[in-house]
Amino acid sequence: MLGFKFIKVQPTEYLMVHRKGKIAKEGTGITAFYFAPISSLVKVPMASVDMPFIFNEITADFQEISIQGQITYRVQNPNKLAAMMNYTLAANGLDYAAEDPYKLASRLVNHAQVLTNAAIKRLKLREALTAGSELVTELRTGLQTNEAIASLGIEVLALAILAIKPTPETARALETEAREAILRQADEAVYIRRNAAVEHERAIQENQLNTEIAVEQKKRQIRETQMEAEKAVQQKQRELSEAEMQTQIALEEQKRTLVNLAVANAREEADAKAYALTQAMAALAGADPRIVQALANVGMDSSQLIAQAFREIAQGAKKVGTLNVSPELLTELLNRPSFVQNN
Repeated sequence: MLGFKFIKVQPTEYLMVHRKGKIAKEGTGITAFYFAPISSLVKVPMASVDMPFIFNEITADFQEISIQGQITYRVQNPNKLAAMMNYTLAANGLDYAAEDPYKLASRLVNHAQVLTNAAIKRLKLREALTAGSELVTELRTGLQTNEAIASLGIEVLALAILAIKPTPETARALETEAREAILRQADEAVYIRRNAAVEHERAIQENQLNTEIAVEQKKRQIRETQMEAEKAVQQKQRELSEAEMQTQIALEEQKRTLVNLAVANAREEADAKAYALTQAMAALAGADPRIVQALANVGMDSSQLIAQAFREIAQGAKKVGTLNVSPELLTELLNRPSFVQNN
């Protein structure tokens, strides 16, 4: 009404009210009454802004890659930014009077692209695809120290590289190469595993053969020991047999000597008895038989004499008529063993 208006800004917006070429009022999140015909309003957003970007760059080996990322920034000094770019509001107090506020983000992206282009040109394709962290550090440092950005009163809060990708054809080629390398490594791993298995199998077989050889050697040693023991036993048996044979021969020799001595003694004894008998016979050759018989009866007991008497009676039985023997005599004679033996 009559050109007077009211404005209220958010806590994340900085408002400057210019009147007659001077700042009449300024601040964050303030309210103000102003006279539109002689006043101009400058509103600078102070909140942080996320600005995504995507660049297509050429590496040192002339390969095209795409770099996708995001810049986070905020206005640190609104007075500097308002002095360098037009943030004046239109007459309605809502829209901007110029396009500069919408160009700030593109300026930052352009600076980031220049830095990215300079960094990628130094790298080859494989290096560029894996240089995300190095590229982030370099871009953030470059933006934070850039004089043009500092003159705008802009603070770069963060910078992130979300993806670095080659072209689809290059990606397929890299995938093929990587796949072949992986398959080759897998083949090498299989070869190494099989070779290790063969080595282990050979070691096991060698151990088995060594064990069998050791067992055979032990068996041979045992057989040799047994053979030596048997030879020693046989040798001992031969020695014992020879000793027994020698002993037997010595015993036989002794027996032979004893037999010869016995034969000689028997012969001498027989000769002596024959001589004695010859002499006795010679002495009795002219004697009366009855005297000889009487001499033979010397020293006999009664039963022997009775038996001899019965024998003489039996020899002259034809001349004997009747012989009476009492039962008592017969019983007495039968009870004597010498009588029974003689008859």
